[in-house]
Amino acid sequence: MPCLALLLQACGTLSTWEVSPQETAAAKGHFDDYVDRNARPLVEDGKTPGLVVGVLFPDGHTSFYSYGVTDKGGQKVGPDTLFAIGSLSKGFMAGICSTLVQDGKLSWSDDLGHLLPPGTALSQDAAAITAEELATHTSGLPRQPATLRTLTYFTEYLFTGENFYRHLDRDAVLGYLADWSAPSKKEPVYSNIGYGILSYAAELRSGQSIDQLLAQRITGPLGMTHTGYVPESLPDYDKRALGHAGDQPKFIRRGDLAPDWRMTDILRGSASIYSNARDLMIFAAKHARPDGTPLSQALADTLRVRYPRPREAAALAWIADDVGGEHITYQIGLIAGYTSYIAVDPRHQTAVVVLQNAFNWDYSLGHKLMLALAAE
Repeated sequence: MPCLALLLQACGTLSTWEVSPQETAAAKGHFDDYVDRNARPLVEDGKTPGLVVGVLFPDGHTSFYSYGVTDKGGQKVGPDTLFAIGSLSKGFMAGICSTLVQDGKLSWSDDLGHLLPPGTALSQDAAAITAEELATHTSGLPRQPATLRTLTYFTEYLFTGENFYRHLDRDAVLGYLADWSAPSKKEPVYSNIGYGILSYAAELRSGQSIDQLLAQRITGPLGMTHTGYVPESLPDYDKRALGHAGDQPKFIRRGDLAPDWRMTDILRGSASIYSNARDLMIFAAKHARPDGTPLSQALADTLRVRYPRPREAAALAWIADDVGGEHITYQIGLIAGYTSYIAVDPRHQTAVVVLQNAFNWDYSLGHKLMLALAAE
């Protein structure tokens, strides 16, 4: 099924957007105007109904910039507005696992043969996959299994926006491992099922659900009261930003509402978190400005590159890249009708969060702001 695999891989490929350092250098001394000049047109040109930007400056203060609305005729968005953050959830799972490693409950070298329950049918290649390989997307596992059922659901998604991962429950994902063969060369390949398996392993090793792990190890200690896997349980859920079609789904008109996604049991840890810009800035700041606490050390360790390469080196959930002459460590989240971006720069002690309630491939705004902060 080479054509099917290519199509499904392409549907989630992130474009690389070049950013001119000369352009961002022009922001020096006029940062608020620079944010406005680059963010406002995304709403005014119909790219997204709403947009919230959070910025951590080198002196430690944060600012938020908000544009647009939660939905047509809805409320204005702001730093407390909930958004689905999609694959930024992986950064939280990497942080959770890093604290488990810190506590001796997990080792990055543990393999699936020892992480999964006894009797789980695993191919020899699958049994050898390590926790670190799952966390760095270097296991060789694909984004999702390239099956005819996946293709059928993906085709439906293009017209309806419905979740094309809805059949990938725990049995389906673990069953896929029974006769899986690794590629001849392992290198970073983004894998949603890989992070689903990692989250399941974290539950097994800790004896807790991912909801409990998130609350006890990340959001509770950091005071992140608007972040969780169950959006209905979060404050101001009824005022959340609703997701909209953008670059995808291809055959839904841009700006129309897109259906919410609910991920299966094993994929919740991969892409199910809702949060807001204020909470995400707290999370980002803990990475960008380490304070020596055990949690800060665990989160800082997720930024360490495990798989170096010239472009898009792999850390734990994070991508490390040189953009416009600056080193930026970032993540992108795309799910249903939302786009999210988070980046940190410990050298300059800065961070940026960008949340949109439309699905758009272009994440260059976040990179532009990180470069402008470096210029500052």
